[in-house]
Amino acid sequence: MNTSFEIVPRDEQSLNEQLSFIEENLPFINTINIPDLLRLPIRSWQASEYINRKQYQFIPHFRAIDFSIKDNRLQQIIEEHQLNRVLVVSGDPPPSMAHQVYDTNVLNLIAQIRKDFPNIQIYAGFDPYRSSVKNERVYMQSKFDAGADYLLSQPFFDIRLLEIYSELVPPEKVFWGVSPVVSEKSQSYWQRVNHAIFPQNFEASYEWNIKFAQQVIHHCQKTGSHLYFMPISINLEKYFLPLAEYIGK
Repeated sequence: MNTSFEIVPRDEQSLNEQLSFIEENLPFINTINIPDLLRLPIRSWQASEYINRKQYQFIPHFRAIDFSIKDNRLQQIIEEHQLNRVLVVSGDPPPSMAHQVYDTNVLNLIAQIRKDFPNIQIYAGFDPYRSSVKNERVYMQSKFDAGADYLLSQPFFDIRLLEIYSELVPPEKVFWGVSPVVSEKSQSYWQRVNHAIFPQNFEASYEWNIKFAQQVIHHCQKTGSHLYFMPISINLEKYFLPLAEYIGK
């Protein structure tokens, strides 16, 4: 089981602090992935300078709308930073019209990367809340057909929904997303913006989220699938130290 930890690169200090926390407390983490957010000072691929790539697999996110298929800027980035893994996402509209965007979609960019870099590992996302299960299944398969090797999911909060999707994709090809939600405000955001589904017994508490993460860990261990943590505005010690103890048993 591979276990990935997503770090939002708000600044150099916070990036290094989270990396230090992982190194000192979470020996089960073997993968670091970095989202690409235009409002932040560090682009995803630039984070390669901070990560010990002898110890961790590094997966920077690339926004498809930021790259033209007709030029080779993405290829230059991959070569310059010696990337052997990339995650391709669609990308939200930029905060400023000054930022150049293109009509490149995820499938086209995955296919181009696969053509130019046959040996690179390509990751793509999937969203269980985007549309119907049937439509998302078709889209997931399209990403594999275009050349993706793995899928990383948006966070799940209901183990029953996760188990439904687990029947649609080879277990060794998927990272199941988990993001602790420990406030009602955060829960409301996930429901309003991402249309996330929470079970009736959900509680915006560390205890509930830790128990849910343990369920997902057990599922991954049982099925041979992988795990993807997305911690947002939480106390890392309060959430992860009990999970480190659970995994270490």
